[in-house]
Amino acid sequence: MPTLANASKICYGTLSLSPLQSQLNLTEKVSLLRYAFEKGINFFDTAELYETYDILGQLIREVGREPLLISTKSYAYSKETAEESVNQALREMGTDYIDVFMLHEQESIHTFRGHYTALERLLKYKSDGIIKKVGISTHFHTCVQEVGVYDALDIIHPIFNQFGMGIPDGTIQDMEKALAIVKSKGKQVLAMKPFAGGHLTQDPIHALNFVLQSPLVDWIAIGMRYREEIDFNWAVYKNQPLPKEWQQAIKNKHRQLNIAWWCTGCGACVSRCQQKALSLVDKKAVVDPEKCVLCSYCATACQDFCIKII
Repeated sequence: MPTLANASKICYGTLSLSPLQSQLNLTEKVSLLRYAFEKGINFFDTAELYETYDILGQLIREVGREPLLISTKSYAYSKETAEESVNQALREMGTDYIDVFMLHEQESIHTFRGHYTALERLLKYKSDGIIKKVGISTHFHTCVQEVGVYDALDIIHPIFNQFGMGIPDGTIQDMEKALAIVKSKGKQVLAMKPFAGGHLTQDPIHALNFVLQSPLVDWIAIGMRYREEIDFNWAVYKNQPLPKEWQQAIKNKHRQLNIAWWCTGCGACVSRCQQKALSLVDKKAVVDPEKCVLCSYCATACQDFCIKII
């Protein structure tokens, strides 16, 4: 059975294949994961929020569980909700263990303490061998610094890109300092958003290499919706020749947050957005594309299904 020591540096982030961001059917989505796996990517990141357990479950049926390493996360806040989340992940992916389970989107030491009973239950699953590693995901460098040092945590999953886009409480230098602290405590880092939701694709080689070459990063979770993106990211990582058409394909596949005309202006998405990228104008939600990192979390707050990545 492989361990995270055998995990590919590039981790396939499946948020890009979530119903929040993709109109591809199940077969098309699984074919992308299979294509990535055949190139050498064996590490896959998901979350209860993403609704992509079915894709990974089908991949497991096709290639087997043993070659794959899977990370997931949930908003569990109690013993009971942790059990529900873990059982759902095991059931929907058709597996009897999870390589990494994280508390999703922690903001500070205060939110972490509010979720601590969930963490305790995850640690019991770890002692039973059902979960191999436990961690947190966060966009905040102060959360990395304050929470990442806890002995109970193995993995930290932060935003990390060359300009620090998407870090609500500071700069990339602040995040680097925080990560240096947790690395000194023996933690491992699964970075996210190396392209900052598409903002850094004008120079994608430099953006990706910034994260690949950082001594603070063990793995990088990257959302990929096309084979060209898989080819591009893998070629940069392997320092392979990079045809110009691949670079152009990456630049041309621009995505944006779309808010439908039937938005009622309830403001739930505005409150949900950690990036302060949404506001209400004339009783309608509008997005500032310079701040949006395409995390799609605002879409989960919209009861009228007005928000989607297109």
